[in-house]
Amino acid sequence: MTVLRRRLLAAAMLLSIAVGRPVFAEDCVPLPSTVSPGRLAALSRGFNADGWINGAPPSRALLQQLRKAGMSHVRLPVPAERVMPRFAAKDEREATLRVLDGALKQLTSLGYSSSVDLHPGERFNRLHKDDPDAAMGEMQEAWRALAGVIRSYPADLVFAELLNEPDIEADRWQKEVEALAAFVRGLLPATTLIVGPVNWQRADSLPRFRPLADPDVVYAIHFYDPMVFTHQGHWDARDPLHDIMDLPYPINAGDPKVQALRQDLQARDAVKALAMLDTAIAAARDKPGAGRWLAPALAWQQQFSRPIVVNEFGVLKAGAPRQSRLRWLAEVTAYARAHCWGWAHWELAQGFGLVDAATGKPDPDVMGALLGAPVRPEGARATRRDR
Repeated sequence: MTVLRRRLLAAAMLLSIAVGRPVFAEDCVPLPSTVSPGRLAALSRGFNADGWINGAPPSRALLQQLRKAGMSHVRLPVPAERVMPRFAAKDEREATLRVLDGALKQLTSLGYSSSVDLHPGERFNRLHKDDPDAAMGEMQEAWRALAGVIRSYPADLVFAELLNEPDIEADRWQKEVEALAAFVRGLLPATTLIVGPVNWQRADSLPRFRPLADPDVVYAIHFYDPMVFTHQGHWDARDPLHDIMDLPYPINAGDPKVQALRQDLQARDAVKALAMLDTAIAAARDKPGAGRWLAPALAWQQQFSRPIVVNEFGVLKAGAPRQSRLRWLAEVTAYARAHCWGWAHWELAQGFGLVDAATGKPDPDVMGALLGAPVRPEGARATRRDR
């Protein structure tokens, strides 16, 4: 057996343990000489703990429940401005790093792997567009500080995600991320890096992104398509998606609920929302399912043989029919499993969250959808065991 074949089979066995079904090397794109199979397995199933670093941490009991259910990875968005000297005083930066250290300590003790995600807001994004040199300096200073915390933990358990959803032109980001990755690699020589493309890290942005020379890198995409479904009932009343509610998934032009929604939007003269709905209907008619949207990322992986993680995806709970949300979540994770991609649900306990607000515990139906259990038909009730 060749060294490459042994490596592929080892990866397949680790992934089969992580995802709970048999996975064979030939099912997935071979990934020679990249990230270790154990680290890829650690990224296989996860969630975003948004708000932990700048808000209230989740309870240890909740984290234990999710770990017992099979979650292996927590993505920790760190508000970038809170660790950048331009935007935060020394006391605030040090306090943020202490919270991060406490989070990593707790997650490591529970058996999770963690991704430290430098997650910017509008202030940094404006700087990033207007002053490239200053923005690079702030990213370097942020990573110098973050690395001081990360290097205290086993390199197999903590990943460094260089920047969430870079909001600049693709060509400029390509040059910047290559330089930033080299800088962070100097600080964290044994840590696996995570990077992604521009344009909200969409799958169809990945083909313009060249893999880095550094082999120990995972490539992250985000998935919320079709947005007209995942972001219906949008929190901003000025957004056209605010006007869309109860849109089922899959989206089918012949579905009476879809037809009724179109008529309602027409009656309310919600022109933008109607146009978005009609675009989604046409796309679903052409090629339904998550594969339509994720195919560009798969083609990129087939070309370059680099690992992929879908480390943001989810459905806003406010407007989406529950069973449709479960169906969409199940479809996304099934696609990821079929191609040996890791995933991390967005997010834990807020508008997209997987926690049941009434109980404060993981929603059993959402967990089942994410982890591969069959989605019950519309209207079916959960049994006592399901609850």
